[in-house]
Amino acid sequence: MAVDPGEKKALGIQRVVLFDFDGVLFKGDAFTALMRYHCRRTWWHMVLAAPLLLLASPLLLLRRTRGRAIRFFIRMALLGVSAARYRTLAENFGRALARDARHFLHPALAALNVHRHAGARVIVVTGCEEILARSMLDELGLREIELVASKLAAGRFGMYVALRNIGVEKAHQLARRGVRPPWDIAYSDSLVDLPILAAARSAILVNPDRKMLARVSTRLKRRLSVVEWQ
Repeated sequence: MAVDPGEKKALGIQRVVLFDFDGVLFKGDAFTALMRYHCRRTWWHMVLAAPLLLLASPLLLLRRTRGRAIRFFIRMALLGVSAARYRTLAENFGRALARDARHFLHPALAALNVHRHAGARVIVVTGCEEILARSMLDELGLREIELVASKLAAGRFGMYVALRNIGVEKAHQLARRGVRPPWDIAYSDSLVDLPILAAARSAILVNPDRKMLARVSTRLKRRLSVVEWQ
């Protein structure tokens, strides 16, 4: 039987609060920024891969094939990159991003810290790659915050996507860590996170456009709140 939030507090049960990363804590897409940075540094590599990338690009337009196309683009971008080299690249880039306050939504960081200091179990659940996201959180002084993220792995020809943590996969990964719905609060800016938002007692949309707000409002109704964070 589900426990009411007020009863949770009285019983000393820790509340669970989920935060998306890109678009909620971080302005934009951190992993895309990393790939652009890497590709600018290895432009010759991308020139050689250009014919294959052009052939694969139409797959990005179709929802059914978008995931495979993204995996392919990442594999091409990281062709020949070892695990050690990728870790150094991601950590250095992540720390550099985190040192620039302009990259973050400060009301979101403030909200995260309010929940953290109130004793909640705060988990960042993101499609961003794990090493990159972890380095950014650590640089922000959030080392103790749990992270559930996408993962790369080293293959014969370089790094590849081992886990793409988006949509319903986020709930699967949380379950592997013993976190099961309903969670108390979930913050997101994306329709892809509808499964996470729908499983929250309180869902909070960050800077939604009209289309997203209309679609999510129909499903979540009274459990939905909206924040406009800059």
